[in-house]
Amino acid sequence: MKRVTGIGGVFLKARDAVALRAWYQRHLGVDVQSWGGAAFPWTDAEGRPAPGMTVWCIHAADSDYFAPSSAPFMVNYRVADLRALVEVLRDEGCDVLEKIEESEYGKFAWVIDPEGNKVELWEPPAGQ
Repeated sequence: MKRVTGIGGVFLKARDAVALRAWYQRHLGVDVQSWGGAAFPWTDAEGRPAPGMTVWCIHAADSDYFAPSSAPFMVNYRVADLRALVEVLRDEGCDVLEKIEESEYGKFAWVIDPEGNKVELWEPPAGQ
């Protein structure tokens, strides 16, 4: 069974999220959108568009999106079959959070790694 197939996103916390987003936009050219982040579309070796994207986002320091982790970051990993992977992780004794969310953006679940970091697992919608 395939487990992680790629990085779906990187999420950071910042004491001053607005200023940090502006820094990334000004100095690194990140196209920060009104929702606080950017989506980097994938391309193939020749630079042609390929299905998928990697999301990058800065959250406020007091955001509870990473809870129960106290880490200032969270990585989102793309997976092929979220429900099957969640079952395998539970069978292996991993600390998998109970909820699975489904939306137009795909399916999401979370697991806590041995260092206490919250890890987001994402199965994109079909075709992505």
